[in-house]
Amino acid sequence: MTATPELATLTGEYTLDTAHSTIGFTARHAMVTNIKGKFLDFTGTLHLDGSDPARSTAALDVTMDSIDTGSADRDGHLKSADFFKTDEFPKMTFRSTGAESLGGDDYRITGDLTILGTTKPLTIDLEFNGAAKDPFGNERVGFEGKAEIKRSEWGLTWNAALETGGVLVSDKIKLTFDISAIKQA
Repeated sequence: MTATPELATLTGEYTLDTAHSTIGFTARHAMVTNIKGKFLDFTGTLHLDGSDPARSTAALDVTMDSIDTGSADRDGHLKSADFFKTDEFPKMTFRSTGAESLGGDDYRITGDLTILGTTKPLTIDLEFNGAAKDPFGNERVGFEGKAEIKRSEWGLTWNAALETGGVLVSDKIKLTFDISAIKQA
């Protein structure tokens, strides 16, 4: 892909603006409804290469104890030994291993996702939402992304059978990323 002059100006180091970003997820509950949640505490960095998007990188560290589904009881269960074992495994991490332009504003980033000490590959499809200078003089970029994982591949296997068939918690989890990042001087 040949970079446009506008894209080339975006090259640089960026830090996620956690006040304006969301790392979220959706899980099917009791086979009938979706439960959404997010993580409130995370940090991340991006290296964007506007001339060669394949040289762009991303790193994300999520504090697992910051999980929020809107239910204190459910959050407590998710933090427990049945799920994330946050006492033993306080962080979930993502480290990119590759990036590619899919054309237009669409990109794909691949990398290693580590949960419960298990590292597996993850592919995130991203849409570039744009770049702007905010009222405080910060240069920002925005991305919206999504991915799907099977939680069992990371050892997240707790479940309960339903009387009518099926299980309480889906194996498939949808991940969402709404990212605002600030260019470093």
